[in-house]
Amino acid sequence: MIYLEMGEGLKRAASIGTAAGPDKPCRPWIAGAPDAGPSRKPRAAIHFGAARKAISSDTALIQRQNVADPSQSLRTMKNTEQPASERRNLGLLVAAQSLGGASPPIIISLGGLVGQQLSSNPTASTLPVSIYQLGLALSTLPAAWLMNRLGRRAAYVLGALLGVFSGLIAAHGIASSSFMTFCLGLALAGFYAACVQSYRFAATDAISDAGQQARAISLVMVGGLMAAIIGPQVVIWTRDALPATPFAGSFYSQAILALLALPILWRLKLPPPQPKSVTGEARPLLEIARTPQFVVAASAGVVSYGLMAFLMTAAPMAMVGCGHSVGEAALGIQWHVLAMFGPSFFTGRLIARFGKRTITALGLVLIAASGALALLGLEIFHFWGALILLGVGWNFGFIGATAMLTDCYRPAERAKVQAFNDFLVFGTVALASFGSGQLLHSAGWDGINTWMLPMVGVVLLMLGMKRSAP
Repeated sequence: MIYLEMGEGLKRAASIGTAAGPDKPCRPWIAGAPDAGPSRKPRAAIHFGAARKAISSDTALIQRQNVADPSQSLRTMKNTEQPASERRNLGLLVAAQSLGGASPPIIISLGGLVGQQLSSNPTASTLPVSIYQLGLALSTLPAAWLMNRLGRRAAYVLGALLGVFSGLIAAHGIASSSFMTFCLGLALAGFYAACVQSYRFAATDAISDAGQQARAISLVMVGGLMAAIIGPQVVIWTRDALPATPFAGSFYSQAILALLALPILWRLKLPPPQPKSVTGEARPLLEIARTPQFVVAASAGVVSYGLMAFLMTAAPMAMVGCGHSVGEAALGIQWHVLAMFGPSFFTGRLIARFGKRTITALGLVLIAASGALALLGLEIFHFWGALILLGVGWNFGFIGATAMLTDCYRPAERAKVQAFNDFLVFGTVALASFGSGQLLHSAGWDGINTWMLPMVGVVLLMLGMKRSAP
């Protein structure tokens, strides 16, 4: 209704401007304004008579409302539409994150159990989850290439389609008792996960104001909080839905979640990839990767995510090994996941107020504090407290590092730099997934937490040096 009224106003302004002639500015139509009196010149009265009857006697109001060019009003109207379009895209990305982010909890919570059920070798029981993490890391580069060539929406739709097929293939592997088929399904799920992980970068594309990008990233990460609720609930309600094939129902549900994400992703209207004539020439990736700005941002992201994944994977095994129950370990992971995504409601505001590097450094300090608390004892308080600090630290560190990365590239370099960063981050996560059990067995829980402290210290030193640089 508002846009219709604005359109009618533009038509009236255009008709008055046409009557007045190209060299004479026109007054806008202000309905209900008092009569301004007769004009001084008859010729002007012919051109402005209709307009003068609608002009208010308040000169200040006339100056504020005056528009000399009707096309300027049209541009103003389009600018008022832009924030609504941005909010729409961000809302769609949050919904897509909620559905797509629910797949990893399903895979991680059931992958080892299904692997143990299907594999004759007990040491290979965690291999399906590791293959999923490896598929995620290896898919970051081809996913970014598709986004650069076809646009983000097309790549995201393809990723969701593969998510549907991955759930169906994994469920078929369970039904047919095929360990390799199940692993293949989880490897395909890695491509969908790589697309979901890039939703946070799509949020920066959807925002025209660079100062609001950190808030946009934080808002999309809120979808992870909903995903952390949806995924475990799906497991609880569907793992025994098919008694003849335990756990298959959860992977069929994973396929349904990806299917539900398809219409949401199709409605996205993100900016298309810009030609080189607009974005300029791109620097070689190696040249960008050598810049101190990229090294600091990527290192912060790798350490934040890598340590979180490593300790989160090892914590349940350590808790059970110290005499705590499986239920207590599961509850600790639930608190950890809530701590990971809960702060996303205000992380963007903190970054806007205190700066990207400050919040990133705070996140790393909290990760170090989680390790220090874990070293103080082996009671349930120490484990749960360490996991909660680890989750909040990951949120601040990873979102801050992502925001820092947006300052490292030009528009033409966006896709390859984002992909290379995610390759480094999730490649580290894959290595952590493969090695966490072995390192826990050899070094112990105290050894893991002691080993992570110097890594955090190195990145904090890098952030401090970057801040002090001119």
